[in-house]
Amino acid sequence: MRSTRYVQAKGPIERKHSQTSRKARKAAGFLFFTVLFAGLLRAQTSDSNTSWTTTTESENSENVGFVRISTSHTQNGNRSLDTQSLQRLDSNGNFLPYQDVEKETVNVDASTVRTTTRTFVRNADGAKALFQVSDEEKHTSPDGGSKVVRTTSNAGTNGDLQLVQRDVQETRKTGTDTLETKTVTYLPGIDGFAAAMETDELQNRLGAHALEVQKTTLLSDGAGGWQIGEVRKSIVTEKDQSFTSEEHISRRDSDGKLMEISRTVRTESQTGPGQKQETQNTYSIETPGVAPDGKLHLVQRVTTAQQTSSNGEQTTRKQIEQPNPGDFSAGLQVTTSTTNTVIPGSSGAQATLQISARDANGNLDTVSVDTTRASNVGAVQVQIGPVHKPAPDKAGR
Repeated sequence: MRSTRYVQAKGPIERKHSQTSRKARKAAGFLFFTVLFAGLLRAQTSDSNTSWTTTTESENSENVGFVRISTSHTQNGNRSLDTQSLQRLDSNGNFLPYQDVEKETVNVDASTVRTTTRTFVRNADGAKALFQVSDEEKHTSPDGGSKVVRTTSNAGTNGDLQLVQRDVQETRKTGTDTLETKTVTYLPGIDGFAAAMETDELQNRLGAHALEVQKTTLLSDGAGGWQIGEVRKSIVTEKDQSFTSEEHISRRDSDGKLMEISRTVRTESQTGPGQKQETQNTYSIETPGVAPDGKLHLVQRVTTAQQTSSNGEQTTRKQIEQPNPGDFSAGLQVTTSTTNTVIPGSSGAQATLQISARDANGNLDTVSVDTTRASNVGAVQVQIGPVHKPAPDKAGR
């Protein structure tokens, strides 16, 4: 089981922030910290029978900026409601409503689940307005198969809903160790809705600790036929305390032939009690500052080391290496380094993120230090275990 931590926060969120370079920090990927600490504030999963509410504050993206996110979950019998409210900071330092998402899930019976997701935005007058509605119905069969029908509708200028997409996904067992999933996407056209894209995914279990997946994306040629747009092949292997995955992506070149354009190799291992390390190497035919030669080259390495102490304190160090655009032959160099520390306590949990980035002179300097605190913590649950990926079941999942 991968290390997980849940912190239920019922009090205010305090945030202290010091910044020397906003642009550099955004380039460093501040979302890494946002997602990690937001996970610590999640009280329970959506299948819980209790209600909870969390609030986090973070810098989200270049376009949205500094945001406050409030999330709630309510369970009432076979019906649950999950809401997420996003507010962003304006130029006057005030948080203003920006987006609201409501997800309602109903367990109709043992084999049928209906889910409706509504997204609301703010109009020119600042009033809450419906933007999009997604309806999904999933049926499962005793043999492990399933069928999902999903429709997406956008709100028009008069508030009426207009159907813009329909997806039909069917999953079935094709053998003892194989599982096939076919998804067809329908889009509006001149003569009504027509199939525009199809994805075929085949999962094949190789022994007890390996899984092979091939996903083919087909695009409509407009004349009733299909053309292969992309093929993704991956194999996932688990052995003892280690986990390895390798993914190959191929697309059509200018001559219409499939050509491998990228490869990602990821390894994860348990290096000691409460310690694990992950390395991800990305290869691509597109390299910075070098003319394409049709070959794959190492363009990025991401190394993440995580350590959890006996008292629950967790430290995660992440390092990104990339080629020097001015001298690709020099190999990789560290461009970004982040250290995130989460310290639980009886009165709350505190997370501190330090980001360092390479400047124009080639020096790795600290560009940001952020501290976020969740006070009045109601419950803290810590699970520490070895790196373990669930072995594929008999259906190949």
